[in-house]
Amino acid sequence: MGELVLAAKMTHVPTLLMSEQEGPVKGKRQPAIDGHREIARRARELGATTVVICDTHWVLNAGFHINANDKFEGLFTSNEFPQFIQNLEYSYKGNPELGDAIARIASEKGAYTLAHHLDSLELEYGTLVPMRFMSREHGMKVISIGAWCTVHDHDESRIVGEAIRQAIEESDEKVLLVASGSLSHKIWANKDYAANNGTFTISSEFNRQMDLHVLEMWKRGDHATFLKMLGDYANFCCGEGSMHDTAMLYGALGWDTYDAPCEVVTEYFPSSGTGQTNVIFPVR
Repeated sequence: MGELVLAAKMTHVPTLLMSEQEGPVKGKRQPAIDGHREIARRARELGATTVVICDTHWVLNAGFHINANDKFEGLFTSNEFPQFIQNLEYSYKGNPELGDAIARIASEKGAYTLAHHLDSLELEYGTLVPMRFMSREHGMKVISIGAWCTVHDHDESRIVGEAIRQAIEESDEKVLLVASGSLSHKIWANKDYAANNGTFTISSEFNRQMDLHVLEMWKRGDHATFLKMLGDYANFCCGEGSMHDTAMLYGALGWDTYDAPCEVVTEYFPSSGTGQTNVIFPVR
C-alpha cells in the first residue's frame, strides 16, 4: 500500500535561480534554496519515490490536467520572465501510472481531470524551480498537476487533492506532495517596480500582515479556521493561481479535519511584491 509521507507549500520564484548566478541577486535566496533541499532530505528519509507538484504556473481554462509523461527532458525559457529563466536544462523520470490513477479517481469524484503523456507538453517553472534544488538531494519521479485554475472553485480542487491521496494509497508509491505557489501575490506595477526595489519588497503592507497571520495559524495547526477564509484570502490578497495548489494540498490532508502544526523551514520573504516561504505540513 502506498503512502503520502510528506507535504509542503513551496516557493518557486525565479530569483532562486538568479541567486546562483552572477549579479545583484547572487546569494540572496540561499535560505529558500536551503529550504527546498531540506524538504527533499526529509522526503528521502521517509522513503519518498515520487513527488506530486501542484503547479500554479500551469494555467487551466477548462477541466483539470496532469502531466503524467514517463520522462521529462528539455531546455526551458520562461515566456513570462525570459530575462530571469532561460535555457534551463532538466531531465526527470515521470510516473504515468500514478498520474493516470489520480485523473481517473478525480473524474469519478466529479472533478473532470485528464492525464497527458506528451513529450511536447513542457513542465512549467512552478515545477522546474523546486525540482532544480530538490533533485540535488533526492532523485524522485515527478508528476505535475496544473493549479492556476481560472474557472474552477476550491471545492473542485479539494476533490483533486482527495484523489491524489486515494491514488497514492492504492499504489505502491511513497509520495511527497508539493503546493507550488506564493502566499499573497500582488506583483508590483511595472512603473513602480524599480522605485520600490521591487525584487526584495512587498507591494502591500496589508498583504504582508495577512501572510504573517496565516503562517501563525499554520504553525498552530488552526487549519479549519484558515479554510473558512481561504476564498477571501485568495481574492483580496491576490493568491497565486487563486491558491488552488493550497486547496489541493488540504484536500489530500483531510481538509478541515487536518490539525497538525506546520513547520516553517524558510522564513517569510518578499519577492517582486509577493509573499514567499517554504512550509512543511506533516502528514497524519
